[in-house]
Parts: sequence; C-alpha cells; structure tokens
Amino acid sequence: MRRVEGNAGVKLLECTNPVRNRWRVRWDVTTDSAGITSYMEEEFDHCPTTDEIRSLVVSWYNGQTAESILTGFSFEGTSVWLSGENQFNYKAAHDLACQTQGASLPVTFKFGTDEEPQYRTFDTLDALSSFTVAWMGHIQSTLADGWRKKDAFDAGDYRVG
Repeated sequence: MRRVEGNAGVKLLECTNPVRNRWRVRWDVTTDSAGITSYMEEEFDHCPTTDEIRSLVVSWYNGQTAESILTGFSFEGTSVWLSGENQFNYKAAHDLACQTQGASLPVTFKFGTDEEPQYRTFDTLDALSSFTVAWMGHIQSTLADGWRKKDAFDAGDYRVG
C-alpha cells in the first residue's frame, strides 16, 4: 500500500489491467489547499470483495489511529511518546499522587526524543493532573476521529460499474 497523487475524481475501485486481472483499491482521498489530490492505494491480483476492501481500509485507519496516539501528542510544546508503557507509568504516577494527596511528588518524566530529551518534573498534584487530563484527552479525541473515519466507510462506494 502506498500514498499516491492523482486526479480528484479517481475511482475508488478500478480494474487497471483486465488481462492480468489487476485491481486497485483507493481510500483516504484528500485534496490540499494547492489543489493536489492524494490517496492511499493497494493493488490486488483479483477483484477484491467488499470484506477484503473493508478489512484493508479499517486496518489502515486503525494503524493511523495508533500512530497518532503514539506520536501525535505534545505537552507545553514538547512531544510526548504515548507508548502503552508510558501511558501506564503516567497513570500510575498520577493515581499514586492522588492516593497520597501529593506526598509521592515530585515525579519526573522524559519527554521529547532520545536525541533531544526534555525532562519535566511535576511538583504539584494540579500540574500532574493537567498533564494527565491532556494526554488522556488526546487519546480520546484521536480514537473518536478514527471511529468517525471508519464509520464513514461506505462499501457502496466500491461497486464495480
């Protein structure tokens, strides 16, 4: 699968080589402010079924959602890697701080990248709570966006004709 540039009116399902039975499925068609249209494309060696197309597109959106959760969040202008392990550590630190009324603070986390690490120390429960609300909000909004995109998938758009 690859992102390509093409015409705005591109067919979402097209037989590109009838002799070799080559078919292309396209999705995530977007046009930028300069009028350039791009889309994701996958080639099949047969006419794909609706279930194959749905599985392809939904899997791609799931991957995009996971990637956005992992790398798409920043706090106070610094990127924050939201791996499952980091999410667990952030939540555990917040839960402990809540349970101890802040006695477990300060807590320090590494943000940024391995090449450019930035360490952030949270001295108060309010500051740590603000961080927790922000990263959890990012996850929730990213999931909601992914759900919206998957729900918008219409198999009827992929009929041969």
